[in-house]
Amino acid sequence: MSVPAPNLYPDFNIIRLSHVCLNVKDLVASRKFYSEILGLQITDESDSHIYLRAMEERGHHCVILQKSDQPGTVEVMGFKTFDEADLDRAEAYFKLKGRPVSWANRPYQGRTLLTSDNIGIPLEFYHKMERLAPIHQKYELYRGVKPLRIDHFNCFSHDVDASVQFYSDFGFRVTEYTEDEESNKLWAAWMHRKGGVHDMAFTSGMGPRMHHVAFWVPTPLNIIDLLDLMATTGYVENIERGPGRHGISNAFFLYILDPDGHRIEIYCSDYQTVDPDLEPIKWDLKDPQRQTLWGAAAPESWFKHGTTFMGVDTQNSKIKSSPIIAP
Repeated sequence: MSVPAPNLYPDFNIIRLSHVCLNVKDLVASRKFYSEILGLQITDESDSHIYLRAMEERGHHCVILQKSDQPGTVEVMGFKTFDEADLDRAEAYFKLKGRPVSWANRPYQGRTLLTSDNIGIPLEFYHKMERLAPIHQKYELYRGVKPLRIDHFNCFSHDVDASVQFYSDFGFRVTEYTEDEESNKLWAAWMHRKGGVHDMAFTSGMGPRMHHVAFWVPTPLNIIDLLDLMATTGYVENIERGPGRHGISNAFFLYILDPDGHRIEIYCSDYQTVDPDLEPIKWDLKDPQRQTLWGAAAPESWFKHGTTFMGVDTQNSKIKSSPIIAP
């Protein structure tokens, strides 16, 4: 399948990804990991939930940790719309696509549209989240890896072509992609709204599952600092892959696992993609530098491990080719 042409005038306007709700077993353990090791700031907490934001963010939260009897699953992925009317337009759009829709009044983000994409990933859209005072110059608060903002989601899809077409229809634009030459199907694609390489990416595999959620940090040295911190505070086994640099996105990266197995990418150094006529970059599936421009090769777990979405069944990928055996 060729990459869909961008829809520059979608039915409703998404600004960017916003937040994710992760189901966890032990809020105390998760609180320590996300606030003391990663360095996210706690904005509210209760016996059942912890809300956190990164240092540049003015919105109330980018991560919600939810105590659950099904830990290691993802509750929902959230996106912000341009205005309130876009929520109503989004409702009409997803109804037309045959997707379930409902409304909720979420804490700190008010009127929220709940739906799911074509493969079942639970999504929510809101316009107005409670705004907090800026903290990006409160340097006494910086700790851990000094996360500045949530950057993107990456999800396993059993049909990347269908996922890319679905998100293209409502305005996501492909920046880079990998195609399986034997089947002419997409192996993976990176899609954006906010003008970076991606807000959402899809990778071929058993899906739908979340591959990772990523956070932007100031410099690669912050990643080295995090490695030192994790190695000396009991988290060395949570380091999965990196540091290194991706060919796709050009990002400097590190992948780690939280106490419940949710994968987190620490990320910096991608590039601007705001031009509407920007041509997507194609990569050969058998080019090892697409996933690792330099650095150690990705472990097998990086291609196979993911966290499921609550109540959503998975399917095996339709593509048989595997990059694990790429030369």
